[in-house]
This record gives sequence, structure tokens and C-alpha cells, in this order.
Amino acid sequence: MGLLGWSLVFLVVALVAALLGFGGIARGAASIAKVLFFIFVVVFLVLLIMSLLGGAAAAVG
Repeated sequence: MGLLGWSLVFLVVALVAALLGFGGIARGAASIAKVLFFIFVVVFLVLLIMSLLGGAAAAVG
């Protein structure tokens, strides 16, 4: 399971905990989901830029 999958798991845990009234658990799970999601976005952007630059370099060479 990748980072995006884990962020979705923590998002679901946060929603269920919020529905059941466990505010502290919900806040913790939501913050973990948020951090994992932003890490996923940063890794995606870095790999996208590397792919675009690598593709341009391969076309030139």
C-alpha cells in the first residue's frame, strides 16, 4: 500500500472516530493523513519533473 493508500486509510479512521465522538483520535488520524498526502504530492511532483527532464535529455542524446 502506497502513501496515498495510507492517507486514505487515516482519513477514513479520522471520519469514523469523529462520528463516534473520539475527537483526539480523529484529530490525530486526520493530521497523519494530511502529512502523508502532502508527502505523496511532493514525491509525485519530483518524479514528474525528473521524468520530464529525463525524457528531454534522452531525446537530445
